[in-house]
Amino acid sequence: MSIKKIAILGAGESGTGAALLAQAKGLSVFVSDAGEIAAPYKEALTAHKIVFEERQHSQDTILEAHEIVKSPGIPDSTPIIKTIHKRGIPIIAEIELASRYTQASLIGVTGTNGKTTTTHLTYHLLKEAGLDVDIVGNVGTSFARKVLEKDRAYYVLELSSFQLEGMYSCKLAIACLLNITPDHLDRYQGQMEPYIQAKFNMLRNMTSKDHFIYNQEDINIQTYRRQHTILPHQHPVSIQHSIEANVSRSILDTANCQLLGKHNRFNTLVALKVAQILGIDTAQIQTGLTTFKGIPHRIEWVTQIDGVHFYNDSKGTNVAATYAALMSFSQPIVWIAGGVDKGNDYTTLQTLSKTRVKAMVCLGKDNTKLHQAFQQLVAPIHETQHMEEAVEIALTLAKPAGIVLLSPACASFDLFKNFEERGERFKQAVLHAQSAQDKEG
Repeated sequence: MSIKKIAILGAGESGTGAALLAQAKGLSVFVSDAGEIAAPYKEALTAHKIVFEERQHSQDTILEAHEIVKSPGIPDSTPIIKTIHKRGIPIIAEIELASRYTQASLIGVTGTNGKTTTTHLTYHLLKEAGLDVDIVGNVGTSFARKVLEKDRAYYVLELSSFQLEGMYSCKLAIACLLNITPDHLDRYQGQMEPYIQAKFNMLRNMTSKDHFIYNQEDINIQTYRRQHTILPHQHPVSIQHSIEANVSRSILDTANCQLLGKHNRFNTLVALKVAQILGIDTAQIQTGLTTFKGIPHRIEWVTQIDGVHFYNDSKGTNVAATYAALMSFSQPIVWIAGGVDKGNDYTTLQTLSKTRVKAMVCLGKDNTKLHQAFQQLVAPIHETQHMEEAVEIALTLAKPAGIVLLSPACASFDLFKNFEERGERFKQAVLHAQSAQDKEG
């Protein structure tokens, strides 16, 4: 029998992890990246003698594969993907590949917003309770690499819509769907339906023995539920409704949880429900909630300067995420926003800005749409393409006792490599401003 050939498109964390696992399982692997492969991944591929190419896609070699593993960031509109589809070669996600080589119980978390916080908190609660668990997916080390290095009994997976598009046989034991609001519509030709369907792909292959935790207040989720048969046992979560939620809230209220905002209260209830389904007792849950410190770049407190508190919400890359961040504070906010617009509708933020936003700093190469949306509602509005200047302006505007919130509502790719770099640059600029103030004092 001939060895199965697999081609992997994209050689980042996901693609490299998939390559290493596929080779270890006896597959013939070819890795292709249209860009330059980062040094650590190139070194890993070279060390394992995996054939790869960069800055091109060799179509003939790729089309020899029996199956393609595609990086989540590569859209279907890419020419090589269109050609692969025409040839009828199956295209899967790295998550799908990794799931074939583990017997672990998989806990999936998706939603437009709150995925990372909920995934990390769920993992933290399970780990603190002594479960053999790891965290994978759209965060940190790839699922494939973790399965290869040390397989676990449980995995908590943060799942993006892009990853969910390529999942077919993967089966979750617990699926958590936090919310569905407009995002990545540039990927889905401006349509919500394919985006919603991608999110609900997480229920594929689940049975009545499995569990589906969902947002009872989300209209897109509720509409889909009414129109489709849902097999797994359903657990609606709401801050406002249900006896079951009241029990969870009582646990949350007696724990010293540090997460800010109504949205994080909901995220916590979802993680708490996962822990309850897995049989973790109340005392262990409360301990876990107390020791969880949140995640970087999500309403992350940086420091205070002369009574002004700075928060890094660089992960707020869409309108709904920024709405939640703005709602987390009662003090006047100087809001730093901007970047690459993803087809945003700022209507909900316009209403909120009237009562929450004291001033605005637009940080991006093209802030035209933000100016148009807020120029009649927020004054003053400043503009810059430099993080240090944005922080200096915001500090001056926020005094004597306001909030400076970086929550861009946009992608970061105009001025920064990713939202992490944007957040780190913000923190560095804030700490530099603090140091300058201390020297003056």
